[in-house]
Amino acid sequence: MSDATIIDGKAFAAGLREKVAAAVTSLKDRHGLEARLDVVLVGDDPASHVYVRNKGKQTEEAGMVSVEHRLAVDAPEQELLALIDRLNGDPAVNGILVQLPLPDQIDEQKVTAAISPEKDVDGFHVVNVGRLWTGAEAPVPCTPYGCLLMLKETLGDLKGKRAMVLGRSNIVGKPMAALLLAEHCTVNIAHSRTRDLPERCAEAEILVVAVGRPEMVRGDWIKPGATVIDVGINRIDAPEKGTNEDGSPKTRLVGDVAFDEAVKVAGAITPVPGGVGPMTIACLLRNTVIAACRQNGLPDPEV
Repeated sequence: MSDATIIDGKAFAAGLREKVAAAVTSLKDRHGLEARLDVVLVGDDPASHVYVRNKGKQTEEAGMVSVEHRLAVDAPEQELLALIDRLNGDPAVNGILVQLPLPDQIDEQKVTAAISPEKDVDGFHVVNVGRLWTGAEAPVPCTPYGCLLMLKETLGDLKGKRAMVLGRSNIVGKPMAALLLAEHCTVNIAHSRTRDLPERCAEAEILVVAVGRPEMVRGDWIKPGATVIDVGINRIDAPEKGTNEDGSPKTRLVGDVAFDEAVKVAGAITPVPGGVGPMTIACLLRNTVIAACRQNGLPDPEV
């Protein structure tokens, strides 16, 4: 059996961003409207700064307006809630994203609930979660939607396929299960306490892994020919690459799936990096331009 087809998330995301840019241009040319995404960053977490910078860059490259709001690491919760309230009431703002994690003094659930559901381009508001599970129109969390797009591109019609979602987070696992159910898959959700986990995973034609444990899923957990979507991104020591100037070992990125084993068994698989990651921001841009259209009573663009 030959190695699995590698699902190129970078190329897929680039194609989606092109569609978004075309929709943004059409919105501007036909209706004089500029899609705008406001991102709020609290504190100085280095990884969050990188994410926010990348989001801003890709937002502008798609022709949208990108506005960044920075609050101090010790900013009181009320300051953040007041900013969200102002953005909710500003008709020029189409999407609001508060970068997580937040400092300890701020309640993430309270912040998520404060964002207008119509401007919640992350799809985390409980109203949008309810809409997703009941099949209503709503912004969909970006990472699982990116996974779904790649699955449909790879497999076509997903109807009737046996799917396993390994992970039960509100950000990936639960919405991923809802999306697969909506595509008429037979869906199981598993987690670290699932009995006979390797055997359960090996029953799945579609395996989506989002547990945050480096290379947890081994090759013999995978059904031959299955499509594997690895959402995990973990940094581990890589002594084979040598050491840094301070003597610490260099590192490398791996997913939640042992790729070198899985690629010999699966039919198709996403790599880490270069798989799911690029799709997340592309889907965020998609959600923003759709939100701009809906807020102005226009039909959804073809993205």
